[in-house]
Amino acid sequence: MPIKKAKSLMPKLNLRGLIPATVLPMTEEHGIDEPGLRHYIHWVVEQGVAGVAINVDTGEGPHLSPAERVRVLEIVAAEVGGKVPIIAGLIASYTTEAVELARQAQSAGADALLVFPIPAFQGAPLDPEVPYRYHATVAEAVHIPLILFQLQPALGGCLFSPETLARLVGIQSVIALKEASFDAMRFLEMKVALAQAPRRVTLLTGNDNFILESFILGAEGALIGFGTLATRMQVQMMKAWQQGDLAEAFRLERIIQPLADVIFAPPVRNYRARLKEALTILGVLDRAVVRPPLLPISDAEREGVRRALRNAKLWY
Repeated sequence: MPIKKAKSLMPKLNLRGLIPATVLPMTEEHGIDEPGLRHYIHWVVEQGVAGVAINVDTGEGPHLSPAERVRVLEIVAAEVGGKVPIIAGLIASYTTEAVELARQAQSAGADALLVFPIPAFQGAPLDPEVPYRYHATVAEAVHIPLILFQLQPALGGCLFSPETLARLVGIQSVIALKEASFDAMRFLEMKVALAQAPRRVTLLTGNDNFILESFILGAEGALIGFGTLATRMQVQMMKAWQQGDLAEAFRLERIIQPLADVIFAPPVRNYRARLKEALTILGVLDRAVVRPPLLPISDAEREGVRRALRNAKLWY
């Protein structure tokens, strides 16, 4: 059966700038710290961000139940109050589940969906029809835009071929691609593929390992986990770049990138706990609890995070 075209009249979102992938404050019992989340999300929005990404990998979205993801979105929507767009992670295993979760996210206040790759996309070669039908079915079920997500396999993602990307861009409600391969050559390949597409789609970097360089290579915005740390400084760096103040952009990059490299050092899966440790050291979070099976970082890693914050002059 052919997939019907997605509904029109999608809201238009300005994704230029920094969209932090937010962490999720947790209680000692690994539940949602609702007061902590309200405080934290206010702090993030006050930094001048272009939007917030909720229930994504940084926020341990894959480790939350569907009901918990809805609750997190409801809290964020109540606190943000339309100040910035809310992009919700859509994390599912199969198409019918994705449709139901997409509808729940839309009802809870999401302005757009970041569509996570699913296990069926893994393995090569990937038939473009598989991800196309998945995304197109979700698009038909909701009235909010979709953001494609190319995620490095080390974090459970998959890499799209230019042919697959071209097929996905044909879905009218797709407005952007988050490219998070952590590979500059792959990033450029996706930029070229988008430039050849029949309609304009925004290129967002998800590459915390080369943030400013992503803009030099063609990114228009950044949807990154590191965006929740040194947030105001990153906003200033991106504005400086967009305004042509290269000296200021590179000055800030020399402060920001070494800190990002510590947070995203191998093993990359530990970046969530490192971010929470950093935000706890800075007094933004009350505690650095992550949900099992994720583990707290070691004392040695914690000291490395402190040193990096000190070097960035964010903590003394």
